[in-house]
Amino acid sequence: MAIDVQVLKERYINSCRRHCVLPNPAILSILFKAKVKKYCQEVCSLEISLDHLKDTDFPPLLDLCMELDDSEVEAVDICNKSLYVLDGKYALLLMRAINQKLRVVDLYDLSFGKNFSRDLSQRGLTCQVLNLRSSHFRKLNMMGEFMRIHTLNLDFSTKLTSFQEDCFTCMPNLKCLSLCETRISNLWTTIAVLSKLPSLVELRFQNWLGCNNVGPFSASSSGKPDDKTDSNLPNSVHYGGRPSMCVGEPTDYNSSIEEVLRNLFVVGNMGVNDDEQNMVEDSSDDSELDSPNPLQEHGSAGLLSNVFSGWNRQADPQNENQNEEESLQGTFTRHIGDIELKYISYHASPICFEKHYREYIIASLPHLRSLDNLPIGKIDQERARIKFSECFENLPYQRKHKENIVHMLQKREIRASQTHVQSPGQKSSNLYGKSQHFYTRSLCAAKMGSSAWPFLHPLSVSGSNLGGESRSFRPRQFEYHPSDSSLMVFGTLDGEVVVVNHENEKIVSYIPSSGAMNSVLGLCWLKKYPSKLIAGSDNGSLKLYDIHHTRSMVRGVYHSAGSVTFDEFDQLTSVHVNSTDELFLASGYSRDVSLYDISSGRRLQVFTDMHREHINVLKFANHSPSLFATSSFDKDVKMWDLRQKPIHPCYTSSSPRGNVMVCFSPDDHYLLVSAVDNKVRQLLAVDGRLHLNFEIASTGSSQNYTRSYYMNGRDYIISGSCDEHVVRICCAQTGRRLRDISLEGRGGSGSSMFVQSLRGDPFRVSFILTTGIQHEHLGNIYASKLEVNMLASSDYAKEHLDGQQPCPTNNMGG
Repeated sequence: MAIDVQVLKERYINSCRRHCVLPNPAILSILFKAKVKKYCQEVCSLEISLDHLKDTDFPPLLDLCMELDDSEVEAVDICNKSLYVLDGKYALLLMRAINQKLRVVDLYDLSFGKNFSRDLSQRGLTCQVLNLRSSHFRKLNMMGEFMRIHTLNLDFSTKLTSFQEDCFTCMPNLKCLSLCETRISNLWTTIAVLSKLPSLVELRFQNWLGCNNVGPFSASSSGKPDDKTDSNLPNSVHYGGRPSMCVGEPTDYNSSIEEVLRNLFVVGNMGVNDDEQNMVEDSSDDSELDSPNPLQEHGSAGLLSNVFSGWNRQADPQNENQNEEESLQGTFTRHIGDIELKYISYHASPICFEKHYREYIIASLPHLRSLDNLPIGKIDQERARIKFSECFENLPYQRKHKENIVHMLQKREIRASQTHVQSPGQKSSNLYGKSQHFYTRSLCAAKMGSSAWPFLHPLSVSGSNLGGESRSFRPRQFEYHPSDSSLMVFGTLDGEVVVVNHENEKIVSYIPSSGAMNSVLGLCWLKKYPSKLIAGSDNGSLKLYDIHHTRSMVRGVYHSAGSVTFDEFDQLTSVHVNSTDELFLASGYSRDVSLYDISSGRRLQVFTDMHREHINVLKFANHSPSLFATSSFDKDVKMWDLRQKPIHPCYTSSSPRGNVMVCFSPDDHYLLVSAVDNKVRQLLAVDGRLHLNFEIASTGSSQNYTRSYYMNGRDYIISGSCDEHVVRICCAQTGRRLRDISLEGRGGSGSSMFVQSLRGDPFRVSFILTTGIQHEHLGNIYASKLEVNMLASSDYAKEHLDGQQPCPTNNMGG
């Protein structure tokens, strides 16, 4: 027979006597309320507030909780609101002692510390609902068993940036997930994790609230919505007094959002009761958290609504007629006939500002029924599918489905054997007639499709093997070797030029600063003479080095016997050698370009006033020794021909913003132009006509310098900006986005990263970038090199910054 509540009370009082403590009045009150519920034939539940407990109350309360399994108590809810509560380890022991009757855990995570969060995520809980407001998580890794949980709320976790690859694998019944006001920004890794949740139907990264005094979301006249809800509603959960998401589905998900809005207006005119009309609570107690969201400026700074899915009758914020400026400000307006309905976004996570965010998530999670409090119907799913196919690539090379790597290798071997035994006049069948190029691309697609987390590896190159000296480098510019896949050269902010084997991280050649060098901003290998390279610095120094004759040291002094010095080009930002290794060009903070002869070491000519503002980057064509392109902050890109004595350009193409850089595709068919703040375009090299506009969302910053390069031939491009923590990969043929690689959190605790420079590997589906790391509290900026292999899957490698020196930023150059 189940233990009566009255008996539980008596046993609790006896336990208090044994432990020499007074019974806690709050516990006695909880037991009394449970007895009343039982008498009224309601659910007999205990609602334990940790705010009213001290550490001395723990032993008798633990005894009580261990007896709940055999009692008539049907459910136990645990919550806290204050920062000063029971010790975290005691709280976990209580929750685990309650076992299967634990229903709701609603905690203010900052109260308990990091050890509490770590233990909870690794060992799990038996609760059905877990609400961790303001958690300590930076990279979520909930690996413990949460087999009964159906609702998880991590709102206001303002340090949370990403997920571990195996996060959520032990939550098969999770239906509702809320991640408002986090720092999550990457669509690809987020979807890779969420797609492992087979039961997920409701997802939230922001709250869309109506402000028309129509329907269930209208605020009260005071500006603060009321806080009323029925705690006994089925499948609903209280989060500290506020209503939560609900698993019920009264909304007709087959309807379009416009039809739902019409229903909303009808309901609004008929009048709604007070309980449904005011569903938002002032949560200003979270205002002391890090990284406040700028969207809080719209209305009350602490608004948070946990709205039942059955009341999700709002408009689609991603509607094609939506004004882009309104969207960025967190508002949108929808007209239904003569009626104007306005909605405001509260507590949006950065992922919400990704272009086509809503369509991407709906298309990627076909079982989802509600996103950001907005219902998802069949029409919405169809629109999302169309937009996804227009703007995104699920797999490289337009592959439709993931393929097994072993299976692809087997098919390639079968084809090779069939070709070997085939008679000379016999044609290849469709089954075995695939080219080697086809299998290479298929293997690439299979490897990339196996994980959304590429292998990120910091290149730890130090100078410890240079004559017994120990030094660290501050890289700024770098270039892959054009013919040796293992070599690359980088120039530092201290004027050094270092050639390394980036596969084994060994230094091949080291050229120290001669005293005249400053930051090295220009580097270019010669193609016919693979041991030689041109290096230019921002103080105008220009030298040609032979890496086979550079590293000699006599009595602690380095000698560079293989170097040639050219006439200086003041305030240099870019150098480039033509395809025959006869000439090179230099540009910088001026409107002029200098032409040099490599064999004689002389400056042949200075072309003046080629642009209206300074020329940031210039590039020779890869196959034509006389053609070159220039890009300037005057918004123009120009093509020039040395055979025509470049007084007038072959053509001029204008960008809407200042151009940071330009480069030719490997086959010279296209020009890739990168302008300020993610304005990236691909032009036809023959006449400058627009071929593709890579629609990357702008940040609104005039200092967000963007750089883009080709990767893996001209199949894909990579693009990164100095104000953002992400590198984007897009198809160079269609413009569709393949993947975003997040750098957020790579710099360690209290730091953020930005892209200084990047290059695509000419031999692999990978790239290397130099990054600056800005520490929030110290204000210093550090430089590091990061290699990203798209075909290898791994968790993030640990970032090592020991011994690195602070460095200034320089956003010019390629």
